Amino acid sequence: MIGTPRKIPQTLVFSAMGLAALFLLTACASQIMKSYIGAPINSVMLDYGPPDNVYEMRPGERAYQWRQDKTQVVSGSSSGETRRTRHGERYEATETPGYVQQTACYYTFYTRFSGAEWYVTSFRQPSFECE
Repeated sequence: MIGTPRKIPQTLVFSAMGLAALFLLTACASQIMKSYIGAPINSVMLDYGPPDNVYEMRPGERAYQWRQDKTQVVSGSSSGETRRTRHGERYEATETPGYVQQTACYYTFYTRFSGAEWYVTSFRQPSFECE
């Protein structure tokens, strides 16, 4: 008996597409942060406003941190298939509820004082969800 080809669930296809898009966008935040290295911290403030936290590190070194809350709505899905039983055909549905996902993202720049300015020397890699 030759079997019929299985149908790939639509949710699996969309998950794979979303994952591929995520990999294409990976390192976006890091690339932006990298562009500030060597610049005065004031240029970051002009683009993103005042920092949420400023930490004194060693003498002449500070960390400036911005927090951004990201909210993502993940839609639900519904799929089903018709199954044959002894008593006829029956439709079986599978539903996945949607949900809201919230993530606190922290973006931290390390600086060193030189002359009359604080200059960005490096940054802390954002978490994967915040890239």
